[in-house]
Formats: sequence, structure tokens, C-alpha cells
Amino acid sequence: MALLIVLVVPFVHRSPAFEDFVIRLSAMALFATSLNLLVGNTGMVSFGHGMFYGLGAYAFALMMQMTELSLPVAAMLAVLFTTLAALCVGAICVRLSTDYFAFITLAFQMLIYSVIISWQSLTGGDQGLRGGLPRREIFGFDLASQLHLYQCCAVVAVLGLLALRHISASPFGQTLRMIRDNESRTGFLGVVLWRARLWAFTIAGGFAGLGGVLAALFVSGAYPELADWPNSGQAIFAVMLGGINSFLGPVLGAAMLLALNDVVARVTEYQGLVLGIVILIFALGLRRGVLDFFRVAWSKDSQ
Repeated sequence: MALLIVLVVPFVHRSPAFEDFVIRLSAMALFATSLNLLVGNTGMVSFGHGMFYGLGAYAFALMMQMTELSLPVAAMLAVLFTTLAALCVGAICVRLSTDYFAFITLAFQMLIYSVIISWQSLTGGDQGLRGGLPRREIFGFDLASQLHLYQCCAVVAVLGLLALRHISASPFGQTLRMIRDNESRTGFLGVVLWRARLWAFTIAGGFAGLGGVLAALFVSGAYPELADWPNSGQAIFAVMLGGINSFLGPVLGAAMLLALNDVVARVTEYQGLVLGIVILIFALGLRRGVLDFFRVAWSKDSQ
């Protein structure tokens, strides 16, 4: 229903600003929700999740610029590449304790970012991959059109979120929450903890890569900022603002964060300071994400 409304809006009233916002939200929602598969479901806080977002964007943009692959094939291969990268990184990280896990993921992200900056002949260095993405067509839709790109990103985002929802509600998702709540007891039940965590890390990396593909389509290229550590911070803030324990929390948090970024950027140049204060107000005032706060309040009122 929500997807239908989003798709119909441009035919009722065209707003380039709204379409631009939804495109950016589609990428950010997938990114933040995939992170919450680790944070909210498994209790694994990753400070380096942005590396997969950036890798997805770069892999897709490079294939579009350097090969004759069609857009859907390039997108699928980019997500596959990101998933394999997550598998390799996760094989090293998931066996570590919570604190070390968080910092080793940050270390890997800094490594990936350094490679992107240093490998100028391939990645364009600090200037990124410029020159646009050729052959931006999918099933007859020209994604050079903002309306078509808007529709494509909305559909991909909703399908990706539904897939993540299915994973979260599956027996595998229940196992992840068991690990989060009591890993010792879960281990006694015969669950191989590192294997379940590795699957979660790999799946989350793949969906973050899908978000990166949408980001690359939006900027028509790829830039180092997509793989830098502040981008991981944006996803963490989105999860915190919306709510860790609600599936749609990261989506709401991403929308709030993007809207705040847009408003604050127009009002003051001290964007980071203002955003930090706003997030502190939410964290200290509500002590949980917005959807988590309302869910708790609703449950108290119904008792």
C-alpha cells in the first residue's frame, strides 16, 4: 500500500525535491535496516558497515563504466561482490568479542577507504568516479529521467525491505535474537554461534551493497565519502533515532536524519554541531528510538 501511494504521488503533483528525497531515502533505508539486522537482531554493533555501502556503489559504477553489461546484471553482480566481501570480512570479525568486533569493522572500513583513495587509476582517488553511468536503462525505463529513477528506487527499496523483514521474521531471525539475548544458552541448544553471526553479517553486507547501488544511480558515479566512516555513523544515528527494536525504526530514522540534514544545511554551516545536539536530545529525552518509544507507551496504555 505504501509503495502504491509513493508511486502515485508524482502523477498527482510533481515535486522534484520530494522525488530527490525518496531516492536518497531508498538507499539510506536499505543501508540502515541492513545494519539493524546486526545491531537490533544480533546485538553486533558494527562501526564499519559503510564499507559495504561504498563497495556496492563502486563495484556497480565501475562495471557500468568499464563493461558492456546491462544495468540489472551490473547491479546483481555488484551486490554479489559486496556479499562475498562481507563474507570474507565477517569470517575474521564475527569470532571476536563485542567490543573488538566493533573496532575491527571500523579498521576494515578505514582500510577499504584508504584503498579507494590510493588506487587513483581505478577509483579516481579523492575525486571519485566521474563521467556518469552509461546505458541507464532497465526494462525500457530510462533512469536518466528523475521520475523513472524515483519509481525504480522506490520499488527496489520496498522489495529489499520486504526481504529483510522476511529474514527477520524467519526461524533464522529468531535464532539471531536468541543469540542477542543469551548467547550461552543458545550455544547449549546446539546453535553454532559464529556461523549464525557470519550469515547475518554477510546478508547485512549484501543489502548494504544494494543501497550503495541506488546511491551510485543517484549521484551517477561513486565517491569516497560513500565508504568513509562518517557514513557508517549516519546509519547508526538512523537506527538510534528510529528505534532498534522496531523493524521500520531504521526507515523512519533515515527519513528523519535526511530531513534534518536538509533543514540544518539551509539554516547554518555548523551542520554537525546541530545534528549532534538534536540526536542527544532524542537519546537523553526519549532514551530510545521514536518507534520504540511509542511502542512502549502504547503497551503501557493498553494494560
